[in-house]
Parts: sequence; structure tokens; C-alpha cells
Amino acid sequence: MRLRFSRLLTAGLLVSAWGAQAAPAVSEPPAPGAPTAAPAIVLANHRAVYDLSLAEGSGTRSVESARGRIVIDFRGDACRGYTMLTRQVTELSSGESGTRLSDMRSTTFEGGEGREFRFKTTTLTNNQAAAPVDGTASEQGDALTVKLKGGPKPFTVAGPVLFPSEHMRRLIDAARAGQSTVSVKVYDGSDDGKKVYDTFAVIGHTATGPAPAADGARDKPLRDGPLAGMPHWPVRLSYYTEGAGERTPIYTLGFDLYENGVSGALKLDYGDFAIRGDMTALDIDAKAGRGDKDSGKGCTP
Repeated sequence: MRLRFSRLLTAGLLVSAWGAQAAPAVSEPPAPGAPTAAPAIVLANHRAVYDLSLAEGSGTRSVESARGRIVIDFRGDACRGYTMLTRQVTELSSGESGTRLSDMRSTTFEGGEGREFRFKTTTLTNNQAAAPVDGTASEQGDALTVKLKGGPKPFTVAGPVLFPSEHMRRLIDAARAGQSTVSVKVYDGSDDGKKVYDTFAVIGHTATGPAPAADGARDKPLRDGPLAGMPHWPVRLSYYTEGAGERTPIYTLGFDLYENGVSGALKLDYGDFAIRGDMTALDIDAKAGRGDKDSGKGCTP
């Protein structure tokens, strides 16, 4: 089983620059009583490290211990698009099936307007290499077309379908607007690259200040750094296979979504066991993202 934290971390995929970049250029103040436009969502360049462990109180015996690490490097802007490099090493131990060590490396590129997506993933499981997943996807509003290298002919599914960075933007937009749910289709090239997921997010109330935690040492870069006072929302995001009617989610990801797109307090629930992710390092490039800032005036190379 491949853990899927990366698709939410585009955020990882997927981080805006409010707390880390220079202030936008000064413009004329709005007229008295005029509505103030919400600031644009700017995804900032960053590198984040999360340590993985078995979630306490999961009530499961299928996995007796878990450990691992995710490292994400996210670069780009709305003009040039977004590139994310992910490495995820996970070790799961079970009395029934023994120890399983997975080492996944993924590279993705998403166009700034969310219309194109390229991906390549290689995975080692107990030092045995699986066939790489390498392909492209394009979204034209009413349909998504996926082409996989070395695979069958391209396939098309009904849209609209969001790619990871655009999905994160949608969640932030909804949270800012006070919406409590978001339901969209998402494609991220994960697993064998042939799956589009139905997703359903439940968004909690806005919080400010450091997120409460029983373990005060958890997510220290978020609790003690410049993001400590940033608005954030608890989110519970469920992934489903495509279909209709009542379905059980494949897995559910819980996390705190910060206004800048950073995610903390991660918990990935597979039903019979759950994994938590603790952010141990966060580096944001405060000089990047100029294309995002200027996007309202037209993108420049």
C-alpha cells in the first residue's frame, strides 16, 4: 500500500507566501464602504519534511508499528507552473505479513492554469522495483485525457477534474468563504495513473494562533515559526473510487490547512490503521513567487 500524503501537500503539493514573502505593491485604497477583495492565493516555493508514525489509539492490529519520512520540494508560480519533487520512505510492520519497506520518488509538473499535468513515479518495495508510472494529463473543462508511457492507448473521463495544486486552491478559497464542504474530482497520477478520485472535504471553523495539540512538540515549525498566528482550518478529506450512491472512502486525510496552503497535524486513516505525519522542518523561499504576485497584470517570464 502506497501512502498518499503527497497529493495534499502539493502541497503539497501544494504553499502560499503570505507569511513569508514581501508585501504586494501599494495601490489606491478602496472608497469608504466599498468591499475589499480577498488577497490572491499565492503558492510559495518551499521544502517540508514530515516524520511518519503509527497513530495512537487507532484500535487496529493489522499494523503493529510504522515509521518513515516524507520530503517535499515545491517550486514554481502561476505563470510558469508548479514542480514538486517528493520522496517518501515508509516501513510498516505486522505480525501476520512481516515488515514492508516502501521507497517512493515522484516528480510532477502542473501548469499554472491547472490545464496540464505531467508525472513520473518510481517505487521500491522491499528493494524490488515496480514499473515506473510516467505520463501526462490535460483538462479541457468537460473532459480529462490521460496518456501513459508504455501503457494502453490514452483514455478520457468526464470533467471537470482538478489537479493537486488547483485542488488546494479550491479548498483555501472555500475555507476563506466560510464553506463547510467541497466535493470535486481529482487526478494526481498516483497508483497506476489510471484512477480519477471523487473527493469530499469537510472544513471546520477558522482558527488563529498556534493549533492546539496534546503533544506540544508536534509540528514545531508551524507552532513556533512565522506561521503560528496565521488563520487555519481543520479539514477532513475523503477519497473515493468514481461512482454513484453511498460508498466507503478508500482513505481519509485529516489535516490543518493554513491560509498559505501549508498543512499540519496530518493523519491518514485507512480504516484498519492510521498514520500520522509530524512536520519537523519547513523552509520557505521568501524571494520566489514573483510570477504569482504579477499574475493580475499578466505573467512575465
